[in-house]
Amino acid sequence: MALRHKDAIAGRVRENEYENAAGDASRETGWSFPVSGNFKEYWIKQRMKRHLFFYLYTESAHKFKYKQINLNHRFDHYGKMLKMMDEAYVKAVDERPDLFAGVSVSHLFGTKVSAGFSYQRGTGRDTTYRESNEVDFGPKAAD
Repeated sequence: MALRHKDAIAGRVRENEYENAAGDASRETGWSFPVSGNFKEYWIKQRMKRHLFFYLYTESAHKFKYKQINLNHRFDHYGKMLKMMDEAYVKAVDERPDLFAGVSVSHLFGTKVSAGFSYQRGTGRDTTYRESNEVDFGPKAAD
């Protein structure tokens, strides 16, 4: 997957770290490459960038010294960016669980259990225990 913002950080990140970021993003989202659809493409790229920034964040952690405050700012900015990106991702997962859960939408609503009582129309005769009135639990694992 091509990352459009690659040129902006090309000098700071090694080539194999792009592959590592793609693998991390794939494992985090539960999606395998190639992804399809604008929503998935957007979020896989966002998570890849997040992991690349995390690599820069950890690399810059050892670079600043006690008296050099200007390098500490870079470290703080990476931390703020990571926090904002993680918050946006959590919000997206909460808003679109159907795309991140990896299951059919029908499985997100739980099991339906009816009242279990059945009566014949007109006579009021109890027909609860007939085979035709078997309670349907759904969704099933095969769905």
